[in-house]
Amino acid sequence: MLLSQYLDDAGNARVAARTGGPARAVQSDLPLYHLARQAITNGTTLLAHIDSLGTGDPVDLGALLDEGRLLPPLTHPDPAHLYLTGTGLTHLGSASTRASMHAKKPEDETDSMRMFRMGVEGGKPAEGKVGVQPEWFYKGNGAALMAPGAALESPAFALDGGEEPEIAGIYIIDTNGTPVRLGFALANEFSDHVTERQNYLYLAHSKLRPCAIGPELRVGPLPDSIEGTSRIRRGAEVIFEKPFLSGEANMSHSIRNLEHHHFKYALFRQPGDVHVHMFGTATLSFAEGIAAQDGDVFEIEAAPFGLPLRNPLAQAPVAQAVPLTDVKVL
Repeated sequence: MLLSQYLDDAGNARVAARTGGPARAVQSDLPLYHLARQAITNGTTLLAHIDSLGTGDPVDLGALLDEGRLLPPLTHPDPAHLYLTGTGLTHLGSASTRASMHAKKPEDETDSMRMFRMGVEGGKPAEGKVGVQPEWFYKGNGAALMAPGAALESPAFALDGGEEPEIAGIYIIDTNGTPVRLGFALANEFSDHVTERQNYLYLAHSKLRPCAIGPELRVGPLPDSIEGTSRIRRGAEVIFEKPFLSGEANMSHSIRNLEHHHFKYALFRQPGDVHVHMFGTATLSFAEGIAAQDGDVFEIEAAPFGLPLRNPLAQAPVAQAVPLTDVKVL
C-alpha cells in the first residue's frame, strides 16, 4: 500500500491510499500522524487500520501536485518534534565519490574510506547482534522538510546545492519510547557538496539544508534491491540522468543496524516524536561535474514508491545574505 497526504478544499490535511489503482481518500478527517498513533494505541498495523477505515472518492495526486496541495507523507503537528537525520557511506560504491572529495593524493586512504571499510566488514551483523556504527548526520527539524514539488532553497551563503537520491525510513515513537516504523519513502537529501569538499569536518554544515520526501509512503518492508533513476531537468533538457541502487542487497549496512545506531540514543526515543531517517546513496550529479542552477528540477523515481519526487532548486539571492547575524543580549 502507498499512502500520501494532501490538503483538501478546506485546507485540512487528509490521507489517500492506493494499492495499484488510483488513489482514494481514506475515510477519516485526520492526517497520517494521528491515524498512525491510533493504530499504535489499538495494537494493530497501519495497513490494517487504514483498511478498517476504508476509502472513498478517487484522489488525483497529479492534479494535487500541480496545485501545490501534496504534503510530505508524514508531518508532525509541531515541526520542532520532527527530526531529519541520515547516515552516509552505507551503500556499495558510496565511498569512492566521498574519498575523491577529500583525498590529498590518489593513494591516500581517507577517513571516509576507512569508515566505509568498517561498514563492509561489520555493518551487517548476525541476527540479534549489534554491528559497527555508521557515519551519522543531522539535517534539521520539520521546518526543513519540504513538500513534493516545493522548492529546495540553497541559502545565499551556500557554495552549492545538489541532490542526493535516497530511501528514508519514517518513524513515530510510541508512548513507551519504542520507535515504530510506518514505512519507507523516496528522499532528496539535498546538500552542499562544495562546502563539504573543503574539509570533511564541514560535513555537518553541508547537511543543514532543506530536504524532501515522498510523494508516497510505502507501507511494509523495504525491497531487498531497488533500482531507481535520478535526473536533473533544466527547462526542456535533461542535463543529468543516472540510475541509483538501494535496498540491503546494495548496501554495506543492514537497515536494522542503521536503525539501532540512531535510536540507541534516548534523545531520539521521546514519545510522540517523528523521525525521517535517510539511509544514504552512491549516486550524485556533483560527482559527474554537474553544478545545479536556480530553476533546475531534481527528479527521483523508483517504481516501488509510486510517483516521482520532483523539487526545483531555488538559489537565495546574494542580497539576502546577512553580513553578521544579529544576536540580542537581555
